[in-house]
Amino acid sequence: MKKMAIIHTSFVSVNDLAALCKEILPGVTVVNIVDDSLLPEVREHGGLTANVTRRICAYAVEAQQMGCDAILNQCSSVGEAVDVAQGLLCIPYRKVDGPMAEQAAAIGGRIAVIATVPTTLGPSCRLVEQAAARLNTKAEVVPVYVDGAFDVLLKQGADAHNAMLIERVRQEAVRASCVVLAQGSMLCLAPLLTDMPVPVFTCPRLGVTQMKAVLGL
Repeated sequence: MKKMAIIHTSFVSVNDLAALCKEILPGVTVVNIVDDSLLPEVREHGGLTANVTRRICAYAVEAQQMGCDAILNQCSSVGEAVDVAQGLLCIPYRKVDGPMAEQAAAIGGRIAVIATVPTTLGPSCRLVEQAAARLNTKAEVVPVYVDGAFDVLLKQGADAHNAMLIERVRQEAVRASCVVLAQGSMLCLAPLLTDMPVPVFTCPRLGVTQMKAVLGL
């Protein structure tokens, strides 16, 4: 039986990812490692700190010691710490938003990257830009920050969060070739955006699906 760890920086996406793993990776044992002090520290400092990177690396090494066959990183804001941690491991450590960035980059053109946590914008935009460079596609990556929506999600729930975001996504879809919802916490928006004129990408389903191949399933 395969075992996979998911490293989280909040509890927001734990249930959504658990449901996707049950659907897409049946039979795989999933271990959740949650440190909800990581994201507040990143937000306070405006980006990754050496301490956050150290802890991400420590959790990844511990997951390997637990006998996990692979690791999935849940939080886009700490995605660049994964690049450091990978050098310490003998098992794969993948970013949940990696496949989403690849699909958006393949389309190219004006790519709107929407986030509700400001520290997500830089890493997510760079991830799409790096994917575009690998694919040799021309892409203009446009960061879009919806201030306050993540805190509304935590305090008031998905309905209030979605109300803040839907109109902004529609505005960006009119002038973009595709829209990227940068965070896993934005998955709750997906069912409300099926009528968009351009593709709207969310990362959790694509991120979990990539693990089938990673785990050799």
